[in-house]
Amino acid sequence: MIIDAFLDAVLDTARTLPFLLAAFLVIEAMEHYSGRAASRLLSRVGRFGPAAGAVFGCIPQCGFSVAAANLYSGGLISLGTLLAVFLSTSDEAVLILLGHPGSAGTIFPLLLAKVMLGIAAGYILDFFSRNPKEEKHIGDLCKSCGCSNTSDVWRPALWHTLRLAVYLLGFTFVLNLVLEFLGVEQLARILGRDTLLQPFLAALLGLIPNCASSVLVTELYLAGGLSFGSAVAGLSAGAGVGLAVLFRSNRPMKKNFKILLLLYGIAAGFGILLGVSI
Repeated sequence: MIIDAFLDAVLDTARTLPFLLAAFLVIEAMEHYSGRAASRLLSRVGRFGPAAGAVFGCIPQCGFSVAAANLYSGGLISLGTLLAVFLSTSDEAVLILLGHPGSAGTIFPLLLAKVMLGIAAGYILDFFSRNPKEEKHIGDLCKSCGCSNTSDVWRPALWHTLRLAVYLLGFTFVLNLVLEFLGVEQLARILGRDTLLQPFLAALLGLIPNCASSVLVTELYLAGGLSFGSAVAGLSAGAGVGLAVLFRSNRPMKKNFKILLLLYGIAAGFGILLGVSI
């Protein structure tokens, strides 16, 4: 069991490496080569950030949430764009549903609900935010390691990627062990069917910062243990390892807890709304 948990952790971490490296390369390139033209371009693209983030986030790969967390930590995207990506991130859910021919028809409603939620929540957050763009300096990510002393882009990007990969490997390994001992069946019993609290419990399950959370929510939904609204709540709250990356890279820490509460509240609230309206 320990060996299997470790191997699964290695595979989960390896799948995120290309996205981690790509995000850090963007951050380092902006730090070294950005100028006024690039800043103007980012400001224009930023208006469409929540919409673009929600669309890209629904692609079945949790690496986009990893990239979004890093870009937000570097001050390149707004809070609304970050939440849009987190809320629409699908991870493995689409692949699991495709593996069940009888359930393939539920893919579009699930994705549509998550994308619409991501776009709406993202623009609302940016509208009411006093400073949609965080006043950060990309080089703040390098203060603790000294890698900003080099003019090379690849070296600090690789260094950040490796440091974060080690962190994710350890975190995922421990989480896999917990899931092995607890089991999916026990989770199904904990999440009571057709209860008012189910969307809140499903969203809490989705907050597990690992791609496995989307697998658990999807399997419970296919088994009839979760309603459609609860499944949307769980999958919307599930940002993959993006949350773990956010808590590792972004400062101040209290801002991360606010983002966590926002993600949970929006996902659970939308799940309740779907349960009442459907």
